[in-house]
Amino acid sequence: MDIPYTVAIRPDTGLYNAKVGIWLFLASEVMLFGALFSAYILLRVGAQDDFWPHGWLNIPLGTLNTLVLITSSITTVLAWASCKMNQFGRFKVFHACTLILAATFVGIKSYEYHDKFTHYEITLNDGRIADGHLLESKPDRVVIRGRFVADRKDLFDLRAPTASHKHEEITLPRADIKRMESYGPWHHTYLAIYFTLTGLHALHVIGGAIVIGFLWGPGSRLWRRDPERFTNRVEISGLFWHFVDMVWIFLFPVLYLI
Repeated sequence: MDIPYTVAIRPDTGLYNAKVGIWLFLASEVMLFGALFSAYILLRVGAQDDFWPHGWLNIPLGTLNTLVLITSSITTVLAWASCKMNQFGRFKVFHACTLILAATFVGIKSYEYHDKFTHYEITLNDGRIADGHLLESKPDRVVIRGRFVADRKDLFDLRAPTASHKHEEITLPRADIKRMESYGPWHHTYLAIYFTLTGLHALHVIGGAIVIGFLWGPGSRLWRRDPERFTNRVEISGLFWHFVDMVWIFLFPVLYLI
């Protein structure tokens, strides 16, 4: 028995089944990310200005990732348009481009995560703070490339004209270290919400790429049997991908620029 309205338009909604389903799903996604954005706003408003980070993220890499996702949305639309024009070969090319761009986005984000997990704030017994990226960790010493600061507040606004960005190789004896912590989600509230928002978004990128990869690969066999239904599936995956793109367009200025 055939399922009704897989291709034909439903009389009650004016949409076919899958499009009704994806819009309902995206509505729940809006509520999910809306709650997290609201949490960020409340944490930001309630934080002391001198202790809220500025300039901790790599803006050029964030900008590059924004361009990557916007381009991937364009290739997704072109893949769907190719199906509508009965150009299956062009669909394969454009969807392959989308997959490559998705992998590029995840790769850049992984590099940013690695940068944070190898970046340490080290408090010494004499009260000084060393801040920088770990080069070597031995039982008797730690070597970083970074700088010393006398006041922890100097770590929070890297955009300030007075902020020292001169980094050098520093060797610290283990006996002199009072506390050592990487810039993971446990280090600061800002990083906790940053990893939560971007990590959840990255999972959506990976999930969307898996679906697009399936349609590009084994799922493309449906094209030979029912091209219109296959085209609808491409459209549905594209709607999800556009949502993922839109979320990042909000994440980028909120986390990187403000």
